[in-house]
Amino acid sequence: MKVIDMHCDTITELWGKQENGIQVGLRHNDQMIDIERLTKGGYVLQNFAIFVEQQSGVSSFEKAQQIRSVFAREMNQNADRIAMVTSVKGIEENEQAGKVSALLTVEGGEACEGSIEKLHVLYEQGVRMMTLTWNYPNEIGYPNLPIGAAGFPYVPDTEHGLTSFGIQCVEEMERMGMIIDVSHLSDAGVDDVLRYTKKPFVASHSNARAICPWVRNLTDDMIRKLAERGGVTGLNFCGDFLRDPFAGKTSAKERKAALQEKDTTGYQTMAGSEATFADVVRHARHIINVGGIECIGLGSDFDGIPDYPGRPKADRMDDLAEAFCDAGFTPDEIEHIFYRNVLRVYHDTLKNSSPCTA
Repeated sequence: MKVIDMHCDTITELWGKQENGIQVGLRHNDQMIDIERLTKGGYVLQNFAIFVEQQSGVSSFEKAQQIRSVFAREMNQNADRIAMVTSVKGIEENEQAGKVSALLTVEGGEACEGSIEKLHVLYEQGVRMMTLTWNYPNEIGYPNLPIGAAGFPYVPDTEHGLTSFGIQCVEEMERMGMIIDVSHLSDAGVDDVLRYTKKPFVASHSNARAICPWVRNLTDDMIRKLAERGGVTGLNFCGDFLRDPFAGKTSAKERKAALQEKDTTGYQTMAGSEATFADVVRHARHIINVGGIECIGLGSDFDGIPDYPGRPKADRMDDLAEAFCDAGFTPDEIEHIFYRNVLRVYHDTLKNSSPCTA
């Protein structure tokens, strides 16, 4: 089974380890993703995110440049197995050559630092998708899961959407051929993206809020509108976004205690829920029932989520495909979920440009 995954934090994890003097690379490592796992798992394309967040005294753009340098170095050192792409044509050429394709993305629009010129630089460096926000407000807009907010994690932000710069940014992204990613974005921000753009966009790693009520997931209305636009949402394998770890905990005090007890990320945002393949399938079935078979893909969030025994594994994606088959999905439906839908969106949005020199 071919696989296209719209989101992982592997390159950022490698950068962090290398910054701390740990010798580690993309070909083989002890993380959730490496080239050996991608090859064994049947991956045609893996999106690699440059993850940035606002930090006092630290330039988000410069941090993005540092992480991009790690990506470029890994592409050069492993050119026999993997190659950067910026277009569907490049994906097809790599597949014919027996290589995995790598699409460079940014998670956190603060990397632009409020500058269209810096957005242009990122595009020239090969970035072809950007998640507009992470979990903090930035120059582009507001998130739906602000850390420490009242009502966490169930109350969405329906008031604060894109800023004036954010509107300018998404319009320019669409013009250039950089895919807009609304995962993490506030409900009001998603409405603004629908209002100010025309082409398909994605929620690269978001599930169904009707199944798991965390606001990081999409409402049924969002799923319908995303489908009508021709976009795709990527199934996120994070346990907390598949199965609500706070079920039965009605007070903010109880939820905070659960976070402090179970958090494994250091960000105090994840409760470490242990989901199963059945939870992934349940979200997929709901999304398809709401928006149709063409609005769903994969967005694992590998190397950005807590580990748990039942999570899908990159080198064993056939196991997940088998779970879908056992649940009654046809081979054609599984292919749509695993790669065909995302490939269609990329075909509709990415320009046929050549990749930059890494």
